[in-house]
Amino acid sequence: MNHAPPPLSDARPLPPDGSGALRNRGIQRTALVAIATNALLSLAQIAVGLFANAFSLVADAAHTLADLVTDVLVLVAGRHGADPADANHPYGHGRIETITTMLLGAVLAAVGIGFLWSSGLRLQHMDALPELHPAALAMALMTLAAKEGLFRYTLAASRRLKAPLLEASAWHARSDAASSLVVAIGIGGSLAGHPFLEPLAAALVGFLIAGMGVRLGWQAVRELIDTGLSEGELARIRETIGTTPGVVGLHDLRTRRMAGRVLCDAHVQVEPRLTVSEGHRVSDEVYRRVREAHPEIQDMLVHIDPEDDGGLRTMPAVPLPARKDVAASIDGLLRRGLGSDAPAPLRVQIHYLGQRIDVDVLLPARGPEGQEAALRQDIENWLEAHAEYRSIRLFQQIAP
Repeated sequence: MNHAPPPLSDARPLPPDGSGALRNRGIQRTALVAIATNALLSLAQIAVGLFANAFSLVADAAHTLADLVTDVLVLVAGRHGADPADANHPYGHGRIETITTMLLGAVLAAVGIGFLWSSGLRLQHMDALPELHPAALAMALMTLAAKEGLFRYTLAASRRLKAPLLEASAWHARSDAASSLVVAIGIGGSLAGHPFLEPLAAALVGFLIAGMGVRLGWQAVRELIDTGLSEGELARIRETIGTTPGVVGLHDLRTRRMAGRVLCDAHVQVEPRLTVSEGHRVSDEVYRRVREAHPEIQDMLVHIDPEDDGGLRTMPAVPLPARKDVAASIDGLLRRGLGSDAPAPLRVQIHYLGQRIDVDVLLPARGPEGQEAALRQDIENWLEAHAEYRSIRLFQQIAP
């Protein structure tokens, strides 16, 4: 069973069909905007930097080109992350987004450390800073505005699409905006006779960027090692399942994240003597209610239990007999008690409960009173000799 991913619009949710494709198209469209912006900015930074002898601007252009490479990674991940499940990837390809988010987090951390390193070097060689043309300051401010706008656009898209991958890309754009701010402060400070402002600002930005990279990378790692939802989120899911009609109990609720979505499985306890079809109906109702109340859950596996077997996950001392063996024993009892021409049972229902067996037998007709008494005695004697059986009950069909 597939689950509809989160809506693409704050105004109204999308229908389940095709919503995954719309989400991934939104990711790709956002990545394309970032790629075009970074390409234009890097060319402009290089041209103005060479013209104005602003080598820091040229270095910032190299940083922008690095962003361009990561934006391509986002585009590729968004495209292949939408690939449907196949034989080798039965849960889909959402982990591609997770891996890319982890790589971008590492890049952010590396960029932050690079700022710290660069700040130390500049503090040691402040007298070597070149004389700059004012055009460099204008270019740095324009780059800052463009990068900040790209950050806000991408971050809004990440929240709308519930895509951690885009959030990582957005903060990467913020790191570029921060580097442009550092360049602007450095150039402005140099033009005003205060060159020490650039390395100090770079050190502060380096700490912020490195911390953000570590946070995003750690989130991706937690997802890769299948970290479950918080206890508060689990409590809300338990309440949804527990209030479903037909549910008696719940145990072994497990969750894990995959690219902004959640996979879930649960053992749901129902009345022990329900038919298979009724138990399946309860399972369907649990799934329907959970997907409606918790839209972040992409898929859910509901395992129906007739009893709480959470503490019974051990091998029984003696394996309980299978259906064919139980049916053969019932047939033998009927033939001994009702004669060799005893009618075959219409239905034999077997209940495996508490490491023992209860059997309900539906007979087509009522036998003579004497035979029934003898059969009852035979069954009582047989149960005493077979401890794995708790009860054998006989029922008569009185209507078609």
